[in-house]
Amino acid sequence: MPFQRIQPEKLSQSVVRQIELLLLRGVLRPGERLPAERDLAERLGVSRPSLRDALAELQLRGLLESRAGAGVFVAELLDSAFSDSLVRLFAEHDEALFDYISFRRDMEGMSAERAARLGSDTDLKVIDTLYHRMEAAHQKRDPSEEAQLDAEFHLSIVEASHNIIMLHMMRAMFDLLHKGVFYNRQMIFRQRATRSDLLAQHKAINAAIQARDPIEAHAAATAHLDFVERIMNDHKRSEHNEAIARLRFEHTKEST
Repeated sequence: MPFQRIQPEKLSQSVVRQIELLLLRGVLRPGERLPAERDLAERLGVSRPSLRDALAELQLRGLLESRAGAGVFVAELLDSAFSDSLVRLFAEHDEALFDYISFRRDMEGMSAERAARLGSDTDLKVIDTLYHRMEAAHQKRDPSEEAQLDAEFHLSIVEASHNIIMLHMMRAMFDLLHKGVFYNRQMIFRQRATRSDLLAQHKAINAAIQARDPIEAHAAATAHLDFVERIMNDHKRSEHNEAIARLRFEHTKEST
């Protein structure tokens, strides 16, 4: 008969599996510090030696990292889907920029649709809270805060889609944006008219999700990324025109 005696599981393995699930589901985020050893052991109801064994295994597997004098953190590279060499290529070619926006448009349209259908009431409260924080930042005219909340708003929608593959891929996408690989988000939020348009688009996305209208949520999210693409097209065209104008100016100076 194909049955085997069940072996009792070590407490440390139960801890490993619980932390693994928190990482997989995106509850624990890259760079996040875990609670202090004593506090975490009490929360989990295990001894500190069992906890140490679990943390050591997770560090060995590259999921956690220990920083001297600071504690144990979720590995920063956990959501790094691209090599440094590939990231440099992305940064140097506009083709990658517009493919990046196209990819986000597809993924975020799907995320918004899923969030409207599958998001819990708490998920929707998080999205709504972040939208209203964006409204407040808009009134303060703080482009850096608006840019940060923009990323948090979009990621909260991805989290509410409850698809772990999509979640980790989109976190990697936003990490590239945070690092300025494709463009500077603050540049977009410095333009008064553009800022107002973006806020209206975020309002439409939020309203559709709160109304649990998946079709409208998908449409609002894709329309937003279409707008971002137009902005970047105009920006790249302006940069190109400025480069030509400078060449003409330098040539005129040399001719006189």
